[in-house]
Amino acid sequence: MGFRKKNKSPPVLSHEFVIQNHADMVSCLAMIILLGLMFEVTAKFAIMFITVQYNVTQVLDEKTEPVNLYQYGPKDVATVFFYLLIAVILHALIQEYILDKMNRRLHLSKTKHSKFNESGQLAAFYLFSFIWGCSILTAEEFATNPTFLWEGYPHTHMVFQVKFFYICQIAYWLHALPELYFQKVRKEDIPRQLYYICLYVVHITGAYVLNLHRLGLVLLVPHYLVELLFHASRLFYFSDENKQKGFTLWALLFVIARLLTLTLSVLTFGFGLPRTENQGFSLAEGNFNVLTIRMTCLAAICLTQAWMMWKFINFQLKKWREHSQNQASKKKMVSPKSKPHKREPARGGAANGVVKSEDKTSPRARKAKAS
Repeated sequence: MGFRKKNKSPPVLSHEFVIQNHADMVSCLAMIILLGLMFEVTAKFAIMFITVQYNVTQVLDEKTEPVNLYQYGPKDVATVFFYLLIAVILHALIQEYILDKMNRRLHLSKTKHSKFNESGQLAAFYLFSFIWGCSILTAEEFATNPTFLWEGYPHTHMVFQVKFFYICQIAYWLHALPELYFQKVRKEDIPRQLYYICLYVVHITGAYVLNLHRLGLVLLVPHYLVELLFHASRLFYFSDENKQKGFTLWALLFVIARLLTLTLSVLTFGFGLPRTENQGFSLAEGNFNVLTIRMTCLAAICLTQAWMMWKFINFQLKKWREHSQNQASKKKMVSPKSKPHKREPARGGAANGVVKSEDKTSPRARKAKAS
């Protein structure tokens, strides 16, 4: 009679221990920050991590109520760090209670398993960010009038929803870096994921710091819609390989999103900002409206879009080759390998080893008749 081997817990603070318990460790750290609100001595520091900083009250008219706006500053680093911890916890919850259960039902291979987890996490984030971004765009005027993207620059003041949106965006993409270690991502997939994580961090942080949050928000929302469609289509594909119609719609919207991004970027940096009244460079005023910065931002966006189009074309060519190879292999399976040959007539009246006479009479019957 055999005994079951008990799974030994890994040594404390070992790599396996940290990977298995990273969500609990991070949640404990977040709880310590929250408990700091209970004491007067630590409340000032805890608020810096939890709430959005740099509140500015602006009075437009005497009749209207004052409006609370926000700026950015060094204390935002602490806020980003706290919501990075929250992102790690939410990532672990989605992985354990949703994606792992779906993986057990689908019985995917290791390669598809890692891609399924990646698409599941990103699809949830893109869906949440797209809905949140759309709600902000419907409340703001610069969504309907393109001139609001550059009029009144520098846009140093933000409403609460816009600033909190950027804080959460930066926190999420920064949390994706340690998740490469926590999720045991394969070495072959790490460079590819590092590329797009770093691109997101650089572009979103650049739009936030350079006071281009209006343009950044308008460009992020359609981009997230396209990425949401791609990862949702990939999830359906892993569940059933016949479901590939979503990739066709994604390919069409991908090209449209790239053209929209280039158009709005050229309008903003090439025509809008050069014609505004505030020209010059000033860190104190948050003004970065100089030719060097404008051309650098435009070049970064154009190069990123060109790189994405290059990856897109290679992906489509690879998919087309695989489809053509599958079609060719199916034709080979259907077509017969060799034509059937006609059987030659039996020599000497023999068939299947039995000697037969031509007049279909047996020798015994012929002998009896002769007698």
